[in-house]
Amino acid sequence: MSEIRIVIVEDQTLMRQGLRTLLDLEPGMAVIGEASHGAAGVETALRLRPDIVLMDVQMASPDGAPALNGVQATAELIRQWPAARVMILTTFDRDDYVYEGVRAGAMGYLLKDTPADRLIDTIRRVHAGEPFIQPEIASRALREMMRAGSTPANADADALSEREREVLVLLAQGASNREIATHLVITEGTVKNHVSNILGKLQAENRTQAADIARKRGLV
Repeated sequence: MSEIRIVIVEDQTLMRQGLRTLLDLEPGMAVIGEASHGAAGVETALRLRPDIVLMDVQMASPDGAPALNGVQATAELIRQWPAARVMILTTFDRDDYVYEGVRAGAMGYLLKDTPADRLIDTIRRVHAGEPFIQPEIASRALREMMRAGSTPANADADALSEREREVLVLLAQGASNREIATHLVITEGTVKNHVSNILGKLQAENRTQAADIARKRGLV
């Protein structure tokens, strides 16, 4: 298995170095580049073409450099390189940051107080092409999207994977995580991850709302 190559874009030196140490110690991962502000992050990612870009939201820019926050840098990077897989990692959980980060094309969104094992797991999942928004903040994006005129009926259900659709069908039938795991012969932890992704993709705040959206859209 090839290494997951990562670029870290973070203006706080200690945080950047800490992330690098953590990820370099993880088997199958390697930090290949760093940047301390948004514009440099875009340039570094375009030059190195990593598998994953870890992007902070609020970053100070040095004199003479374009003032790009993490959301703007994400949008610019994806504009120039649509295949980029960006994970936003930040202390900020403001509704507008979450919403704009998702709109910019970020595939992952985690708070910096996320446990290391969840960060590692999310990197692997995003690398595999599976978008993930931390459940604790997914509802914030939903609220902002609804304020902006988007409703659950307009959710991007087409982004659901085949396995997520299988989980959604069972979820809509009222099955518990344990029952879903038994039926699909997977672990409860894997089911929990799929449910979290389903909630994010359907812009649903809970299982009941996800099931309701699925029924209205003819997914189950």
